[in-house]
This record gives sequence, structure tokens and C-alpha cells, in this order.
Amino acid sequence: MTTQPTIGWIGPGIMGRPMCKHLLSAGFPLIVYARRRESAQELLDMGAAFAPTPAALAAQVDIVISMVSDTPDVEAVLLGDNSVIEGGKTGLLVVDMSTISPVTTRKIAEKLAEKGIRMLDAPVSGGDVGAIAGTLTIMVGGKAEDLDTVLPALAVMGKTITHIGDHGAGQLAKACNQLIAAQTVIAVTEAFELAKAAGVDPAKVRAALLGGFAYSKVLELHGQRILTENFQPGFKAHLHNKDMHIVTDTLTAFGLNLPGTQRAADYMQALVDAGNGELDSSALATIVQHNAKVTG
Repeated sequence: MTTQPTIGWIGPGIMGRPMCKHLLSAGFPLIVYARRRESAQELLDMGAAFAPTPAALAAQVDIVISMVSDTPDVEAVLLGDNSVIEGGKTGLLVVDMSTISPVTTRKIAEKLAEKGIRMLDAPVSGGDVGAIAGTLTIMVGGKAEDLDTVLPALAVMGKTITHIGDHGAGQLAKACNQLIAAQTVIAVTEAFELAKAAGVDPAKVRAALLGGFAYSKVLELHGQRILTENFQPGFKAHLHNKDMHIVTDTLTAFGLNLPGTQRAADYMQALVDAGNGELDSSALATIVQHNAKVTG
């Protein structure tokens, strides 16, 4: 019988915890690092072990998976003091499932490679609902043979797993996902505002559009949120705002001017600046509605 590789998990938070549960249920030996041990306690009760530092974790495992908040957090746990690069052996495979800068991802992969450590970037879409259900969409950058190594583990966490290209390509795909999602919320809200201004029921407009070419998950799920003004998260606006900063920084790095994306980023920042960062990111609609009234 084939022995499952031992996996080290860094960041058992809202997304990471249910993903770890799937790994444990599938029989993968799991060692967990968290800044606060209590955040990993549920996993420890299920049979996971605990490591005091990322370096100690990396020394004991075949694969390290990180799922932390932002680019500096990934740099800290993979390259900083007591980090994975200090404890990992040659041949270790690191899979970063956080959402971070594609440009920085490439630099991290290069630094790890100098120590003989392999890396994939594998950000996800689907939110905590997808993490709990094991139906995440996973976008992978790095070498195809490294994806083959970790594919059985990813398959218990995700439904759609796509190899996009070399290092950073997964993060670039996630940036594209986030800019499309934000711009589509704006488009759906503007459509509803047009309907209301013309005295037409936006709920009926949505129902019609769900059966046509304008259908999208954003129209289906967030469209209903917008109609009922139910902005309980979901995916919190401050996290989508962080992602939109990654998008605009990436545009700058590649010398691109994409006005629709910039407007979506500005609106998301305005939502957070208004004190609504804990709401679902679809609350972006409230900024669109405000601007429609101002300019109408």
C-alpha cells in the first residue's frame, strides 16, 4: 500500500482549517504551525501534530502548504527567521495557497530553488463555503511534475485544479479572477440601477438574465445579495481590497493601464474606507449605488 506523504500546514485559519480537515479525513499525516496554538486545537484533536516554528515543521514533512493572509506573511513563513527555507531539506515541495503578488511569488520560488526546495503557487477561489465542501477552484503555477506530486492532496480540497503555467501563473490567474469578480459586481449593480430608474423591477430583470448570455455566478449569488441588501460575509471586503491592491500593483509591474480594473479597485477601497471592510465584498454595490445617485 502506498504511504501518503506527510504534509505540513502553515495557517489553519478560516480557509485553512476545513482544508486541513479534508486532508486528515483522507489519511494524510498532518503537522500544523500556527502563531496561536489554540487556532489549531481542533485539528490537533483530530490527530494532527503541532510544530513550534515553520522551520521545525519543514524539517519533518514531504510537502509544506501555506495559507496565510498576504504577501509579507508568505515571505515571513517561507523566507524569514525560523522559516521553511531554514528547516526544509533538498527536494521539499512548498505549495503556497495564499493569494499574493505574482511578481513576489516568482522571487520566492527563485530563492527557495537556490536551497533545492521546489515551489508551486496554488491560490484558490470558492471562499470558506468551497473550503468546507472541498469544492475549491485551484489555480496552479510551477512545474507540472511537482503538481503531479501534490495532486492527490489538492484533489481532496478542490473540484477544479488547473495547471496555468510556470511560477506565478497561478497567482496571476487569481488576480484575473478577483478583477473579474469586482467588475462584475459593478456591472450587475449598474444594471439594477438602470432598471430601477426606468421603473422596472430589478429582481425580474435578474431572473430573465440568469437564463441568458449575461448569466454569471456573480449575477446569481451576489445579485440576490444586492437585491436583498444582505451583505453578511462570505468573502470579506477588506480581503478583496487586499487582492485588488495586488491586481493594481501587478498592472504597474507590467506597464498596463486598465481603467475598468482601476475603477473597481478605487470603489473597493472606498468601501473599506467607509468602515465596511467586514461586510461581504458584494457590498461594493453600495458604492456603485451612491455614485449613481450623485451623478444621476
